Amino acid sequence: MSESITPQIVAEHGFSPEEYERVLHAMGREPNITELGIFSVMWSEHCSYKSSRIHLKKLPTTAPWVICGPGENAGIIDIGDNQAAIFKMESHNHPSYIEPYQGAATGVGGILRDVFTMGARPVANLNALRFGRHDHPKMKHLISGVVAGIGGYGNCVGVPTVGGEVNFHRAYDGNILVNAMTVGVADQDKIFYSAAAGVGNPVVYVGSKTGRDGIHGATMASADFSEDSEEKRPTVQVGDPFTEKLLIEACLELMASDAIVAIQDMGAAGLTSSSVEMASKGGVGLELDMNAVPVREEGMTPYEMMLSESQERMLMVLKPGREGEAEAIFRKWELDFAVIGRVTETGHLVLKWNGETAADIPLAPLADDAPCYDRPWVPTPRPQPLQGVPHDSDLAADLVKLMASPDLASRRWIWEQYDHMVGADTVQRPGGDAAVVRVHGTDKGLAITTDVTPRYCFADPVEGGKQAIAEAYRNLCAVGATPLATTDCMNFGNPQRPEIMGQFVGCIEGMAEACRALDFPIVSGNVSLYNETKNEDGSGSAILPTPAIGGVGLLADWRKSATIAFKAEEEEIFLIGTLVPELGQSLWLREIHGREEGPPPRVDLAEERATGEFIRDCIARGLVTAVHDVADGGALVAVAEMALAAGIGARLRAFASIVEDGWHPAFWFAESQGCYIVTAPAGSGLAEAAAAAGRPCAPIGKTGGAAIHFHQTHSFGPAGEVHAPASSVALEAIRSAHEGFFPTLMGGELTVA
Repeated sequence: MSESITPQIVAEHGFSPEEYERVLHAMGREPNITELGIFSVMWSEHCSYKSSRIHLKKLPTTAPWVICGPGENAGIIDIGDNQAAIFKMESHNHPSYIEPYQGAATGVGGILRDVFTMGARPVANLNALRFGRHDHPKMKHLISGVVAGIGGYGNCVGVPTVGGEVNFHRAYDGNILVNAMTVGVADQDKIFYSAAAGVGNPVVYVGSKTGRDGIHGATMASADFSEDSEEKRPTVQVGDPFTEKLLIEACLELMASDAIVAIQDMGAAGLTSSSVEMASKGGVGLELDMNAVPVREEGMTPYEMMLSESQERMLMVLKPGREGEAEAIFRKWELDFAVIGRVTETGHLVLKWNGETAADIPLAPLADDAPCYDRPWVPTPRPQPLQGVPHDSDLAADLVKLMASPDLASRRWIWEQYDHMVGADTVQRPGGDAAVVRVHGTDKGLAITTDVTPRYCFADPVEGGKQAIAEAYRNLCAVGATPLATTDCMNFGNPQRPEIMGQFVGCIEGMAEACRALDFPIVSGNVSLYNETKNEDGSGSAILPTPAIGGVGLLADWRKSATIAFKAEEEEIFLIGTLVPELGQSLWLREIHGREEGPPPRVDLAEERATGEFIRDCIARGLVTAVHDVADGGALVAVAEMALAAGIGARLRAFASIVEDGWHPAFWFAESQGCYIVTAPAGSGLAEAAAAAGRPCAPIGKTGGAAIHFHQTHSFGPAGEVHAPASSVALEAIRSAHEGFFPTLMGGELTVA
């Protein structure tokens, strides 16, 4: 408590000299070590968004169905019948690289608390993972730890993990990304917020005891990595999913009463952030008795108690006289309960310890006067047009190689470790375009997806930002859901580098444009900067810009959701949308020819919306039997995934109705935006419906057989010749390649379903 504040201590707490001057001005005196620690975490990048919030204001956050946008623990949207969906996505990147199991597990635990602290019962978990090169010496350890951590926590807490995405790139070698998303459902008249109120009301601590794990976790997450990551293990929290399950049930039981005034989980920065945010939002003060805080280690100081990020803890303000009722509930669930303070009118956070004042901080500057930087930035130069694209290609061989590649191989090895059926409301399991979860006791379904293509964002941040939103929109449309809102997780490198800040600004611009055009606002989210590793020369190796998007949509009847699997033989296969034969930044170009070049595919937002609305209408009217969006790998990969999902092959004809040379790889492997592959029985009326709606609709083949055939003729009759020979590849050959990557990499046995 009496430790003098030296320039070295100031620097160790992450302050620049200018920022420390702001602390002195806010306090009107020199802070003690506890006060300095509190300022350190609250003004960290992770908690204050000091490099990003000036740009985050550009994002659309409102719509008639948005009940609560950014600023609370999670976003809230109206899903009808007095019900609301509450959801958010957050990062746990640095902790997961240092200690993959606990880093990923506590990422899941933290995002669950963000949702149920608002009164929602969690109904679904998703994740978005980025790893480095699969043959990197550390990557197998990181993959196995992260997947086990996600599964271990989610499975034990009883919330299904229903979807997500996994990608690989050398840019993540030294800094993997672990983004976790949770969706919950609540009654609109039972939603809880975090603003403290009522002078004299008791402040209550519930959940697990406080330990020394996770101290300075928020500060650690606000700096780039050096070679001492092993030394940072003490900053990684340790999770207990069984306690989290008890905490969910106890909180929801108390929420059924009217005893709670405000509630906040103890996430990043622990007791500090929860108390400061609650008091600041309510415009009140708090006085806390640190001797009353439940601890599990001897000799803990106020500094350690305030900065600990021990898991499974909540802070509440109760109505006076309701403490006994609340305590009985939490004791029944075998959780700690302690009245640790009261609401005051001082506007200060005051900590008492052993009869003395351990800290006395004015809350207004702590919360509102955090630094806000308009960092210098430079726009990312537009990539040069792609030159020298190979014309001749063995489509069958290229398809097999792509389906076996790290970014396209089956993720079954991963999702089989997750309990995706607990709760018995999962309608669509992992492997499709979006997960679908029934709203319990109703006919409604929530469709949920996570999406972004970082290689597009690196090549052209504006177009990549558009595409991230558009792909989430498209995946929800592909199952028949009306897209309602998104959450984001903005993963970038060091914002003090102008080129990195330019990536952030560009992605925000593209995302905002897409949100407006698609009526698809962002209602919650998280920013994770400094995702890079320092090299020996002091330079930084940054991740690809990765603005991960979590999308949520609504189905009036979950039974009418579409799936990707072919349903029967001899059905027509159609491409809906405008296919643009461009291969820049495509997986085909990278995996087959070793080139990461060219501009990413263009996003026409008006076409995206019109085609998405048409697809939803077709699903609702029963005109299509299977739907899959065209994404990584292009149309041919989409067809192959649909075929594998059903065990039914396809006979494909050239894109002769579009161009003369319909077997050019640019048509089959281009990652054109706003396109879908659908199937329909003969005489369905789909082509006529497309013509009436002004939507491009090209027949490209028929379902059937046990292989994917590339026919020599334009059609199944004696139409004109094309430039490619007839060929085929058996589904079993594709399946073996597709299913083999992860079991081989992780040393498990291959079992083909």
